[in-house]
This record gives sequence, C-alpha cells and structure tokens, in this order.
Amino acid sequence: MKFQNGKNRIAGLGSALVDILVHESDDFIQRVGVEKGGMTLVDVSALEDILSQVSTDTTTVPGGSACNTAVGVGQLGGLSRFVGKRGDDDLGRFFENALVQCDVDPQLMISSLPTGRVLSIITPDAQRTMLTYLGASADTQPEEITSDCFADCAVVHIEGYLLFNPDLMLASLKAAKSAGALVSLDLASFTVVEQSKSVLEDIVHDYVDILIANEDEALAYTGIKVEEEAIQRLSRYVDIAALKVGAKGSYIQNSTGICRIAPLGNGAAVDTTGAGDLWASGFLYGLVQGFTHEKSGALASACGYEVCQVVGADIPDDGWMRIKRNLEA
Repeated sequence: MKFQNGKNRIAGLGSALVDILVHESDDFIQRVGVEKGGMTLVDVSALEDILSQVSTDTTTVPGGSACNTAVGVGQLGGLSRFVGKRGDDDLGRFFENALVQCDVDPQLMISSLPTGRVLSIITPDAQRTMLTYLGASADTQPEEITSDCFADCAVVHIEGYLLFNPDLMLASLKAAKSAGALVSLDLASFTVVEQSKSVLEDIVHDYVDILIANEDEALAYTGIKVEEEAIQRLSRYVDIAALKVGAKGSYIQNSTGICRIAPLGNGAAVDTTGAGDLWASGFLYGLVQGFTHEKSGALASACGYEVCQVVGADIPDDGWMRIKRNLEA
C-alpha cells in the first residue's frame, strides 16, 4: 500500500458525540426495548427519558467512533485530525478541548443544534448497547466536507454511521479521494450494515481501500459465519480487509494472503466500548509508519486490549505506556 510522499496524517471523519457511560443489567436493556449490542438512533427526549430510568452513576467522556480512533492515533504519537460538527454549547466546548489535550487537530464546524451524545449501556458481560442522539453532528452538510479538510492526510478513516446519510457519505468519500488520501471504512455496527445494504457494496467497490469489521458486521455484510471465508469476502474489492473476532484476535487479508493476529491477554474485559475504534488507531498508525501488516495488527490488538480494561474509550496513561513499551520491544 502506497501513501503520497510527505503525507502521514490520519483524519477521522464522523459524528462529534459525547459519551454517557452507565452500567446496567440485561433486564434494563429489555425494559427500554432496544436490541442488545446494537446502535439505536433516538431523539433527545427519548434519550433523556431512558437516562431518567438509570439506577447507577454515569461517566461522561468525549466519544464517537472516528473520534475515538483519531484520539488513539494522537496518543500513539501520530499526526491526527478529527473532522465533525459540534454544538455551540458547553458539551461542544468540552469535546473540542478534550481533543486538543489528546494531540488531535480539531477541525470542527459549529451548529445551532445541541452537541450530540450517546448513552452507552454496559451490561455485566462487558457488551455495550448504544442509544444515540446525533444533534449537531447530523447537521453536517455535504458541501462542508471538501478536499481541503484532508489536504495533508495519508488516510481518511470514516465511521460507518455516516451511511445513514448517503449524500454526506458520498461527498466525504469524494473529498478524501480528491485529496489523494486512502479511505478506511469501519462498518461500525451490524444495524448500520443491515440498513445500508442497498448502497454499501457499491461504496466499498468504488471508494474504499481499507475495510474493517467485527464478526457481527462481517456476517451482516457477507452472510458468511466461517471466519476465513468471511475475511476473503470482505477483501473482495479492497486492498486490505480486517476482521476483528474479539477475544480470539483478528484476521488481516491483503494481496499476499491472510495473516492471523493473536489476541493480547486472556480475553477478559471490563467494557468493550471503543475496542474496535482503538483497534483501528493502532492498525492505521502502524500502516502509516510503514510497519508490516502483522506488526500493525499486533499494535491494534494491544490498543484494543487496553481499552477493554477500563470503562469507556479513554485509555489511561499507564495503558499507553504499556502499549508503547510493547511496540518498542
């Protein structure tokens, strides 16, 4: 895979959201009537109604899939940017300041709508179920995403949630390609894939260079359960495909074949929020640095493991130190 000379920045493009994290039971998931492990779009009143039923303390952190990936790249020492839209409110300012503190260049447009937020419900099995109010992030207009956003970027990493807005997704893909960047697409959620099947394969065929999916997303996209067959199908139109299989590790396929990436640790997780996002941080950072796909995958595994040891997608300093020590070794 070739990057344009002199370009090594990774840009994340997606929804600027603030995560509200809460621990609840499987019974709570059933009571509020959402599908466990999925992502459901809600309006602000519905989100507040469900929040009023929460019985435990909440934690608030900056979030959004592509944003989490951008933060991870910045924490690894890479050049990182996040492109999105926030509200002109306290949550929006909190979000932007947090990016700066994490060495991410915030290229944020401002909306009159409130900053978006996600209620992430973590069940005892460490699975997370998300209810999302997009707010200002849904106010992003296709014409606002131009090649200037990505002029110095080697890779533009786009979250699959943009598929809910096909015009914005198409404008973003064209802008990234016009800037000479490679496009990385994370399929984001099996619900996204199921609802976007009519356009997804054409988008992957025409624009995507790197395709990233977990088991559920890969099954929704390919209809294939066998991992080795699923990764082959994922790689049909792209240069690199990655299939994350949780505690079992991951698979990466390129033009030379499939490599299996071993998991780090024993598979135990406190919370899986952000696991796939931080996996992408390590993998894309490694590619841009010129690492082999095996080494990039190992770094991705380390990032995914560390974020699963904490609540939320914010790896603490000691976790980043362990990741960097393993990388140097």
